[in-house]
Order: sequence, then structure tokens, then C-alpha cells
Amino acid sequence: MDGPAADGQDPGPGARSWHRRAARLGWVAVGLAVVSVGLLVAAVWLLVSGTPRLSESVQDPVVLLPVAVPVRVPRVSVVLGVGLALAAFAVGVVALQAAGAMRVLSRGRGLEQPVPGASAELGRAVLGPTAARALELDRPPSWPLSAVPAAAGAAGTTLRCTVLIPARNEEAVIGRTLTSLAEQTRPAHRVLVLADNCTDATVPIARERGVDVVELVDNTRHKAGALNATLARLLPDAGVEDVFLVMDADSTITPDFLETAVGLLEDDPDLMAVGGLFSGEDGEGVLGQLQRNEFLRYQRVIDRREGRLFVLTGTASVFRGYALRAVAEARGSLVPGVSGDVYDTAAMTEDNELTLALKSLGSGLTSPQQCRVTTEVMPTWQALRRQRLRWQRGALENVGAYGFTRTTARYWSQQLALAYGVIALNSYLLLMTISLLAADRVRWSPLWVAIGLLFVVERVVTAWAAGWWGRVVALPLVLELGYALFLQLSFLTSMVQIVRGREAGWNYVRREVVAGAVVPAAAAVALVAGWSPLPASVLESPFVEALTLFVGVNTLVFATMSVFQLLPPIRKSVHRIRRRRAASSAA
Repeated sequence: MDGPAADGQDPGPGARSWHRRAARLGWVAVGLAVVSVGLLVAAVWLLVSGTPRLSESVQDPVVLLPVAVPVRVPRVSVVLGVGLALAAFAVGVVALQAAGAMRVLSRGRGLEQPVPGASAELGRAVLGPTAARALELDRPPSWPLSAVPAAAGAAGTTLRCTVLIPARNEEAVIGRTLTSLAEQTRPAHRVLVLADNCTDATVPIARERGVDVVELVDNTRHKAGALNATLARLLPDAGVEDVFLVMDADSTITPDFLETAVGLLEDDPDLMAVGGLFSGEDGEGVLGQLQRNEFLRYQRVIDRREGRLFVLTGTASVFRGYALRAVAEARGSLVPGVSGDVYDTAAMTEDNELTLALKSLGSGLTSPQQCRVTTEVMPTWQALRRQRLRWQRGALENVGAYGFTRTTARYWSQQLALAYGVIALNSYLLLMTISLLAADRVRWSPLWVAIGLLFVVERVVTAWAAGWWGRVVALPLVLELGYALFLQLSFLTSMVQIVRGREAGWNYVRREVVAGAVVPAAAAVALVAGWSPLPASVLESPFVEALTLFVGVNTLVFATMSVFQLLPPIRKSVHRIRRRRAASSAA
């Protein structure tokens, strides 16, 4: 083991706390895994012990597309088997999450950083609506809360914005980024390009544009390290009126970005940060459009949540200076990390981790629709895989480091929902493959055809703002199906890497195509050719009956969700009606 403990020295109470948490999580993971296996064995026994229910059509089996769900009441044993299998899946995923969190805590990182302790209740009030009152509370002696000024963000304060742009060899794009800043309707007070070990023309290009450049030559902590080094110099002298826009060197923002973001911070003293909503730059063919469609749907989700964000995007977000100072002082006591660092350099996704830190301290955060930022899209499947593996693993490791709290509960549920999506989609593909390989002919079910068309409409409508090319890519459905499988592979790979204790950044196996959608397509070709390698009795087996029931229920659930995606946001509609009534009453 690395660290002080390896030399026989006491690693300190913080490290021991992390180790205790890791040990407890290890036992929890083992216990949940045993329960999951037990439930799965019971489910398999119920399904295997049943006998095939043959029908008159078994000699000439028919598959109902797009989902082979027979219109009949399932047997009780099948329903119980599916229920136990679902319970086994849920418990198993939680066991994997606990094992992943244990791995995160048990690594050498835990030897340096204490875990959040009993001060969490106070921490939630530090930057929240009760910030002023929190300053008058008794404080832990290890954390004096000096980061939060007494007149924290009083309404009406005119704010000044400093822009920080970490850049490493960005000569091809830094000019566009600086141009978008120069075109702001509310100019920044100062622009700093953090040239992180640059060996190209990034520095001279930035200086030609008239902005300040900070050259970092010894930084080994990547983007987070560059920002920490710069903020360590700027934050001690920052006042209540100082805010910071942190943006990527390959991103551009809309002309009213700063006017909107800084204006919101001036109007609401309890708002600590404003994040941008990112779109993908043009180009890169079908793969690029798939990413742009994905980003556009994320914008719709945030719009429906009225700006309540999941992540303060690293592409462009504005922070209050004293909020960043509060995070730096809270590191090692209220939130994980090294005391004095704004960004956790051990986190693979520093923007996600900083979001969790700010939320844990009670910060108000938002992502308004007006704050748009355009960022790069990955040009190849290889590059996309590396990006998403980093995103997924970073998110998993961050929630593992923070544990299960009121702040992280939603993020843990998101991971569970991702795992459920993997099972649901691949179960559908498995059922389709079995059905097509065992059936002699195809008959289209009006119900499932209608549901399939609903999915197509939802995909096209939610990508409508992307233009005609975005709609064309969404229309066939199979393209986005393959893209979803690719993203699911990243999620599974990330979870396996963490549980196995693999170091981040290893050379992943090359995967340029999505193979998951190829199997059902090959099975369909076999059906058209009249080749049925599986016996017809397979369609009447308890396993296929259970799989059919599971897929049918999942399809109805996702169809219902698609309907809600097509409907206007209920809360916005209610607010619009109230405003109209108020206007009518005033008239």
C-alpha cells in the first residue's frame, strides 16, 4: 500500500474514516451480491420448473413484430420469476455500485483526504438560502468558513467577471473561443488563457488578441491543476463582486451568455453558479449528428426541469468567487479533496465533482436556456469511446467518493436507471433475435406497430431543433439504437473497470462499430431466407414467455415516457396559464 501507512505511520483520522467506510461498503457489496444470486436462482428455478405451454400454432410459429408478445394471461410462475429476476437485477446493480464505491475509497487517494464528517448538516447551509444565518452559527474549529463574506452576494451588487480558459496546444481553436468572448454584449472584466505546457502557437495567438496569458510549465494535474494554481492566486484578493467564467478552449458561447449569467447572479444572491447548455459543433457526418441530437435532448430535459441542472458543464460555467473559496476551504472536512483546492485533481470529471461539492454545501445552481455554448464533437467512434468512458467512470467515482447522501441520491438513481436501460434494450434485442430465428413467418401486430411509430415520432420531434439532418438521422431509429448501445457499453465498461480496480487511462480495446444491432438484423435475414435454426417449441418455453412479458412491460413503460417527452412541460404550462389569468385580472 502506498502512503504513510506503508511506513508504519498512522495515516490520520481522516484516512482511517475512509478505510472504515470502504470496509463497510465491502461487506455491504458482498451481502447484496449473495442476496442477488439467491433471488436469481429462485427466478431461474421458477422458470425452469415450468413446462412449455404449446399452442396450436406451434407447428407454424408466427412472430409478432416489433415485439413478440402473445395476447394471453401469463402464468403465475412466470410473473413471479420475472419479478424475482428484476429484484435480483436491482440488488445486483446496487451491489456493484457499493463495490465500486469501496474501490474508490480504498485506493491511495483515501490516505490523503478525509471523508465528510458530522459537519454535513452545517455544510448544506453554508452557501444555501440561509447563508447569512450560517455565518453566525457555531463552526467546527477545523473549518472557520472564512470563505463566505458577511455581505455574501447582496442583491443589487454589480459583478465583474474574470474568464479562465485552460488550454493545452489549442492553436486551432483558441481564436474562435476568444472571438466569442470579444462579441459579448456584456464584456468580461479580464480574460486569462492558462497555457498548460503548450508547445504550439496557443500563447502567441492569445497575446495577439490582447488577452492575458498565464504560462504553466510544471503542471502535471491537467485542467484541474491549471485552474487550481491560477485560482489560488486570484481568490484571496477576490471580493463579493467577483465572479469567474471557466470555459474550455475549444468552446464558443452565444453573445448574450455573460449578460444572462451575470445578470442572474446579480438578481439572486442565493444563486452560486450558472452553467451553460452545450450544443455540438457542425460536421463529422452521422456520428457528429448523433452527438448533437443527444445534446439537444439534454437541453430539453433541463428546460423541462426549469434550469435545475445535473452538471455545471466544464465547457462554460460562471461561479461566484466566494463560492469557489468556500469549496476550497471545505475540502477535507465537508467535501472530499485536498484542503485549498477548488477542483479535485483526483476526479476524472472535475466539472461533475465540483457540481457535487457546491450542491453538498447548499448552493443554488441553474442552467438557463439563454446560456448556450458550442463545443466539439468526437470525430471517430474511438475518440467518442474514450470520452464517454472518462465521463461515465468519472461520474461513478464521484458518487462513490461522496457516498449516498441527500445530495447524491438523484445521481445514484441515475446510475441505476442507466443499468436498467442496458437490461431493457438488450432484452428486447435478445427476444427479437430468438423470435426471428424460431419463427416461420412474420405478422405485424397493429398495437406494437403503433407503439413503434410512437418511438419514431418522439425521436424525430425531440431532435427537430437540430434541423433536417438531425431529423433524418433520428427517423430510421436503428441509427440511434446503435448509438444507445455504444453508450451503454461505455457505462458497463466503466463499472467493470472500477470494480476490478483498473487504473484510468488504460488502452481500451478498439471498437469502431456497434455489434449489438447486427445480431437481430442477421436473424431477420435468416427469417426472410426461410432458415429457422431454432426449434419452434422455443417460442413456447417458460424462459421466452418470461422474456416476452418483461420486454412487453418495458416497452409500455418507455412508450409512456415517450408520450411525456412529447407533451409540453406541465409546470411551465401552469405558470403560463397563471400569468394569463393575472394579466386578464389586471386588465
